[in-house]
Amino acid sequence: MKFKLVLAFFFVSNTLLAQDTLFARKMVDTLTSSYFWGRGYTKDGAHKAAEFLSAQLKHYGVKPMNGKNYLQEFSYPVNTFPGKMKVTVNGLQLRPGKDFIVSPDSRGVTGTGQLVKKDSTHFIDQQNRIVLSLEDKLTWSAEGQVLDYTVIQVDKKALKETPLTLSVSIENKLIPDFKTGNVCGIVKGTSKPDSVIVITAHYDHLGGMGDKTYFPGANDNASGISELMGLARCYAKHPLPYSVAFICFSGEEAGLLGSKYFTQNPLIPLKNIRFLINLDLNGTGIDGITIVNASVYPKEFAAMQQINKENNYFVKVAARGKAANSDHYFFTEQGVPAFFIYTLGGIKAYHDVFDISATLPLNKYAQLFNLIVKFNGRLAGAW
Repeated sequence: MKFKLVLAFFFVSNTLLAQDTLFARKMVDTLTSSYFWGRGYTKDGAHKAAEFLSAQLKHYGVKPMNGKNYLQEFSYPVNTFPGKMKVTVNGLQLRPGKDFIVSPDSRGVTGTGQLVKKDSTHFIDQQNRIVLSLEDKLTWSAEGQVLDYTVIQVDKKALKETPLTLSVSIENKLIPDFKTGNVCGIVKGTSKPDSVIVITAHYDHLGGMGDKTYFPGANDNASGISELMGLARCYAKHPLPYSVAFICFSGEEAGLLGSKYFTQNPLIPLKNIRFLINLDLNGTGIDGITIVNASVYPKEFAAMQQINKENNYFVKVAARGKAANSDHYFFTEQGVPAFFIYTLGGIKAYHDVFDISATLPLNKYAQLFNLIVKFNGRLAGAW
């Protein structure tokens, strides 16, 4: 898929309303395609995603936050797996992502060995310094260091017998300064531009494990980006009295690194932020939503509940306290009022190869969109 074709696919969509689920579906389909390769560290996935999102914001009429370009560049170390990814246990070749994953801090290794049982779920190949761990679910992540051994996590259902022999060929590459960036845009307010409402979501995911397997990241977090981009398109056409800023973070999966970098190097004064809404894991909603920091900002949470009650968007708007579980956190630590909203119910796929667009319902996309629009309108005194 060529980048220009991806852009053209979206640029013909102007007739869609911003809150349409069709818009969200196309956005999630696109971001989870193999072209973006899990929006991670191999096959240029994260860079392609940043270019795509920047082009979209420009097309909508959202201006660069720094006045020049949309990208706020930074870097960090990350361990990657760009090539060989083969594991055979008891003569059975396992499928990357589905039958096994390699822990993200593992070293690369090639060899054949015998497995010695350590306990009921752990087996060791001492010669090749490999630990094989049997797991109920395979959940991957990102790491910025490399251990002096290799951990292979195997789905228990993939093996019918006790693991005795092992043959592997795994390639890793530590990138000490992986270059990436936050994508940042802003729509100036009509009467109070120095007061800012900020919408955030992270666009990065886990990328690929080997050269044939990638983690699509539909719910985490193409879904949140689809909400953000819909809101960006909306506010570019219908600005509020307050300015509305949009930040698509990179480095979230590696430890909230993009949002941490922004708070340390803000492109807008943090004291000017009236409120921040962070969107992550927004692809479901049949059981309602949870709002992190609800107990920290009870007045704003009460407004959210009232809007939901008036419009019957969700069966439940649940309150949660302060938590360091997404990109709102470092803003909260700097005194910026913020909510993190995630949806409840539906699919269970998370940090695995099964988090795909085809099974992501997006059944409450419009309701969440409208809830946020009405909330922002009240904050800005638009209604």
